Amino acid sequence: METPKQNHIDKADYDYVYEPAEDSFLLIDALEKDLQYLKNKNPTFCLEVGSGSGVVITAFSMAFPTTICFSTDINYKACDMTKSTAINNNISVETVNMDLASSFIGNKFDIIIFNPPYVVTESKECGGCDITASWAGGVKGREITDRLLDMIPKILTDEGIFYLLLIEENIPNEVITIMLKYGYKSEIVMRRRVRNEDQLVLKFYKN
Repeated sequence: METPKQNHIDKADYDYVYEPAEDSFLLIDALEKDLQYLKNKNPTFCLEVGSGSGVVITAFSMAFPTTICFSTDINYKACDMTKSTAINNNISVETVNMDLASSFIGNKFDIIIFNPPYVVTESKECGGCDITASWAGGVKGREITDRLLDMIPKILTDEGIFYLLLIEENIPNEVITIMLKYGYKSEIVMRRRVRNEDQLVLKFYKN
C-alpha cells in the first residue's frame, strides 16, 4: 500500500490534529500485510473511526479505488484535514464529524478501522473535541475503545473485518474476550515495539 502524500499539511495544523506517527504507519503496514485477504473480500464500504489526518483511510482508498470510504472524527479540524488529504491524493473519502460511529447505527460496513485514543489517563481527560480526543483513553486507555466495541456488531457486516490498534497497557486479552462474547474471532496481524510502547493491530471477524 502506498503511503499518502502529506505535503499539503502545514506543521502548525498539527497543533489541532494528531500528526501521523508510528501507530498510524503500523496500521497501514498491517492493512498492507492483509492486502490480498482484503481484496478477496472485495469490500463495498469501509469506515475509519477517528481518522485524524486521514493518512490511513486515504491509503486504504488508494489501494481499493472501487470501495466507498467513510471516515469520522469528533474533532472538526481532523475531518477537514482528512478531506484535504484525500483530495491531495486524488481519491474521495466521505468525512463526517461525529462521536465514534454513533450516527451510523443500522448502516453496515465491510471494513472498520480504528486507531483509538489509547493513552492511559484519568477519565475526566476523555470526551474532548480537540486534539486531546486523539490520545486520552481514560482507565486502561480503553474507555473510548470499549464504547466502539459495543457498536461493532451493529455496524459491521457478518462477513466484515474490524481492525483495531492497541498497546499492551490496554490489556488486549480483555478486548479479545469482549469481542468473543459478541461472536468474533481474533488474530494479531502485526505488532511492533516503538520506544516505550508495545503496539499491536488486531483483526476481528466472524467468518
